[in-house]
Amino acid sequence: MKKIVLAYSGGLDTSISINWLKEKYGAEVIAALVDVGQPENLQEAYRRAIGVGADKALIVDAKEEFVNDYILPAIGANLFYEKKYPLATALARPLIAKKLVETAKSEGGDAVAHGCTGKGNDQVRFDVGIRSLDPGLAIIAPQREWNISREEAIEYAKEKNIKITVTKKSPYSIDENIWGRSIECGVLEDPYREPPEEIYSWTRITKKPGDIQYLEIDFDRGVPTALDGQKMAPYDLIKSLGKIAGAFGVGRIDMVENRLVGIKSREIYEAPAAVVLIEAHRELEALVLDRELAHYKYIQEEKMAELAYYGLWFTPLRNCLSSFFEESQRYVTGRVKVKLGHHNFSIVGRKSPHSIYDIGLATYDKGDRFDPRHSESFIKLWGYTYELLGKKGRIDG
Repeated sequence: MKKIVLAYSGGLDTSISINWLKEKYGAEVIAALVDVGQPENLQEAYRRAIGVGADKALIVDAKEEFVNDYILPAIGANLFYEKKYPLATALARPLIAKKLVETAKSEGGDAVAHGCTGKGNDQVRFDVGIRSLDPGLAIIAPQREWNISREEAIEYAKEKNIKITVTKKSPYSIDENIWGRSIECGVLEDPYREPPEEIYSWTRITKKPGDIQYLEIDFDRGVPTALDGQKMAPYDLIKSLGKIAGAFGVGRIDMVENRLVGIKSREIYEAPAAVVLIEAHRELEALVLDRELAHYKYIQEEKMAELAYYGLWFTPLRNCLSSFFEESQRYVTGRVKVKLGHHNFSIVGRKSPHSIYDIGLATYDKGDRFDPRHSESFIKLWGYTYELLGKKGRIDG
């Protein structure tokens, strides 16, 4: 093995991996920093990679690709894993895997490496993605082979004079991209313990408890296009909305989730833009989609979320489901009004040129155009089977 491309984040695991890879394999290590909108200064991470011992470091700009090819489809599919997690890290992993493969090809690498642990989901997402895109590449996961604790990793970094931001007092493992921020480890591993306020960054509350703010979000075929009437590129809209909603403490998620490897983990997420956009999008769909499409879409949304979470992005089923979701967005155009408050938000208005909400049929006022005489016959036909079963004594009361 002569050249290894490492998915480098600048954190503890990948920083110590550079030294370990060079010691074990004697290979040239290229640190690839894939920019998916993480707020961290990647130039600083770049310098850290070189300082740690990487033979070469590269910053790969994948922000627009991440938004267009992963986040926007996630909004159209209303993706939440186990109804809570908007899949920020999970959505970024297949793209990073793709960029690792591309970098290995352009740099002449014969192996790729990542800093994932042996019990997490990310190892699956990386390995399956890489093997799907280039089965000939070797995959190295130092944390699986090395199998050291987080405390031991911190000690190793000190011994090797590797600069890291993690300490025993602040041992949190953090992953960020434009769609969300995840926080693990330390006291958070006790599912009964309330997360300390210090862990939050994107949802640090700067608004007073009584403050409220209204927002209007425009969608065109399921894609967010404007915030309060101002046209914005999706990336800029997500970033702006995240700051506004985060100031109210909106977007905090505390959950015990089922990992793919079969264990449960307590996870903390911050995703203010994601939770607001998906809920606003879902409410707009409620206005324009017919019942059968909406209800069938619920089922497929859950499956799509599982595929993303399980690392099965580059698969025929995901491709087929993506085509279904794209077609479902044909008429999802309109405006949604959002009310932000302390630690919460609600959808308080929605309108669309494609709305199939008919106030003349829905109202109970004098303008009511619904003919109740049709209802008795409809109900009779709807319940015929169960009436017959009742006559046969086959309905258990």
